[in-house]
Amino acid sequence: MSKSIKKAAVLGSGVMGSGIAAHLANIGIPTLLLDIVPKELSDEEKAKGLTLEDKVVRNRFSDLALKKLLKQKPAPLTTKENLALIQAGNLEDDLTKLSEVDWIIEVVVEKLEIKKNVFEKVDQHRKQGSIVSSNTSGISVEAMVEGRSEDFKKHFLGTHFFNPPRYLKLLEIIPTKHTDPEVLQFMKVFGEDVLGKGVVVAKDTPNFIGNRIGTYGLLVTVQEMLKGGYSVGEVDSVTGPLIGRPKSATFRTLDVVGLDTFIHVANNVYEQVDGKEKEVFNVPEFMKKMFENGWLGSKSGQGFYLKKGKEILELDPRTLEYGERKKLKAPSLEMVKQIKGSANKMKALVYAEDKVGSLLWNIFAPVLIYSAELVNVIADDIVSIDNAMKWGFGWKQGPFEVWDAIGVEKSVAKMKQEGIEIPAWVKEMLNKGVTSFYKEENDGTYFYHAGEYKKIEQNPKVINLKQLKNQGKLIKKNTGASLIDIGDGVALLEFHSPNNAIGLDIIQMINFSVDEVAKNYKGLVIGNQGKNFCVGANLALMLMEAQDDNFFELDMVIRQFQNAMMKIKYSPKPVVTAPFAMTLGGGAEVCLPSAHIQATMETYMGLVECGVGLLPGGGGNKELYIKHLKNIPNGVDFDLQKVANKVFETIAMAKVSTSGEEARLNNFLSNADGISVNPDHQLYDAKQAVLALDAKGYKPPVRQKVPVVGETGYATLLLGAEGMYLSGYISEHDLKIAKKIAYVIAGGKVPYGSKVDEQYLLDLEREAFLSLIAEPKTQQRMQHMLVKGKPLRN
Repeated sequence: MSKSIKKAAVLGSGVMGSGIAAHLANIGIPTLLLDIVPKELSDEEKAKGLTLEDKVVRNRFSDLALKKLLKQKPAPLTTKENLALIQAGNLEDDLTKLSEVDWIIEVVVEKLEIKKNVFEKVDQHRKQGSIVSSNTSGISVEAMVEGRSEDFKKHFLGTHFFNPPRYLKLLEIIPTKHTDPEVLQFMKVFGEDVLGKGVVVAKDTPNFIGNRIGTYGLLVTVQEMLKGGYSVGEVDSVTGPLIGRPKSATFRTLDVVGLDTFIHVANNVYEQVDGKEKEVFNVPEFMKKMFENGWLGSKSGQGFYLKKGKEILELDPRTLEYGERKKLKAPSLEMVKQIKGSANKMKALVYAEDKVGSLLWNIFAPVLIYSAELVNVIADDIVSIDNAMKWGFGWKQGPFEVWDAIGVEKSVAKMKQEGIEIPAWVKEMLNKGVTSFYKEENDGTYFYHAGEYKKIEQNPKVINLKQLKNQGKLIKKNTGASLIDIGDGVALLEFHSPNNAIGLDIIQMINFSVDEVAKNYKGLVIGNQGKNFCVGANLALMLMEAQDDNFFELDMVIRQFQNAMMKIKYSPKPVVTAPFAMTLGGGAEVCLPSAHIQATMETYMGLVECGVGLLPGGGGNKELYIKHLKNIPNGVDFDLQKVANKVFETIAMAKVSTSGEEARLNNFLSNADGISVNPDHQLYDAKQAVLALDAKGYKPPVRQKVPVVGETGYATLLLGAEGMYLSGYISEHDLKIAKKIAYVIAGGKVPYGSKVDEQYLLDLEREAFLSLIAEPKTQQRMQHMLVKGKPLRN
């Protein structure tokens, strides 16, 4: 089937509908956003003398949604410019435009009859072969398609995005019995490759996969809190990162989601199931009372938590009064601090004979059993269930991975002692002597299914560094980094120091890697699969050296870092960097000199050193300045001072991009650099960039001198900073840092327009860095950042 989606339409402009439209715009798909026509004029419209027939009135809801997209936090758009790709309209005047689109997504109110009515109109106006889908979070997809044309039925399915669509990875696709298998396959590939999602195929059951198990788990936790006499804060203190769940844990998550939304989702299952399952999905009375009071969470200003001034209070579910937030204390919490490995920690906590162990066991056991009972009911296999919970709810491990971590045999024995009924297929698995749901082999990961292990089929665009190392592809490693053969003549340098912070070990591996690749490979990728690409240099090490007055040692380290960055830049083989998430300070400095940057949609890149009283010391000032100059088209006259001003502003204000696309606008990325929408495909895309550069006969850049603004430009750069200081916006130390940054960017005491070599600029940078790190106020800032995790203004 030869299909493509070049234009889309979203029906319904609420938070979810407009969010989906924004995500489509972010990936470059022009989108029509339609909503109902208002039945009456607003006061503002009356004051303007408008009527219900005026287009501005008829498009009011979708127009308003577009305005809200620019103000929402977190931002649905990767850049404000993407808004131009969304066209507002309404569901009466613009239905004929549906014939122009390739994909129509319905996101109207969650009522079956309303949806069916919308689809009846869509069926009259869509073109043959266009895909139609519903973003329902739980209504039967099969029921929606009744009475529709054969072509409509063949091209119809559920596409359940999770909110917010830009940031949450999960996309549940729900086919009906009429859905053409080729349409399903196309949408799976499109979902992964173009939308950048983690796709799972779900069955047409209440709340599908993620919301079915996620809601069950949250309700089990609430019920255990009430039964065990725990407080809201106590539960949240142990159901977050400690067990591989998001920081928002249980009740903060409910406040973010909104109690009204949660109760609606819970009731959807409650009305369609029976027995013990129905009991669990019966929302506790105190939550119903909260709903009646309008205590819905973040959207209403209070929920399970209430912020009073700087203090955050927790709700007592028994009295519905707010009090001091509590944390659970138990011996096991101290014990696990000494244990290495998340699986070992989980096991120790779950089986601990104290309040923490009791709470976690009584939460985990029902969810594990429930997940096992739903295999082949909500999804075809355990992998889909685990992925749905990881991608949709931010769990570090899905339920079956958790079960493996705590030990299947041990946990089942404990469950049996407590009279818990074990699903037949799990008992059968254990009877066969199979004691884990997953197993790792050299050629990949296998999962237990229908009595045997089956290999998880990975998208060929997913490169798994852990698997490659297990397969013997490691070339060399030290404490900070590893060089890995990723095939086709390409090597990859992976940082794995704490926080991927750059120290001498990583610098050593950069030097080795560039030399090794020059001799034996087509090119090098610098990337990893950690939490962040790199948060900068090893701040603690630098502070320690500065406090010990080891400035000779610091000078040597900075020189080595600068030399390694120049080695990347002038490598005879292409070096492609793959930044994602936090790419700050030294992390950005590694990227800037590379032959190509392959970022992700969520790359937050910036030179943030002034936040700790420093300036970039690894060539970042120079490289960002050169990148600005290179991005000016050939033959275009430009003002060198304006370029210097822009670079100065970016570094002095520690600007960090809020997306890969914004990194391009800030000139951290050039127009030739790439952005991977699906972060799982980033290393593959980076590898392809290496191969493409090699195929073109890659040659390193020719060393050229850099034009600078010199002394007169330096004075211009300082005007704004001195004005801010005199107005009280920045401190005296901020001004000192700004002067150093300005001096480096201006190129020191040379005439305007002078051309200087790169080493001269690196020397200026290094001298400025060393003078700042010697300052007591800079050291105070560094100390504060290390202890508190946030900048100090002194």
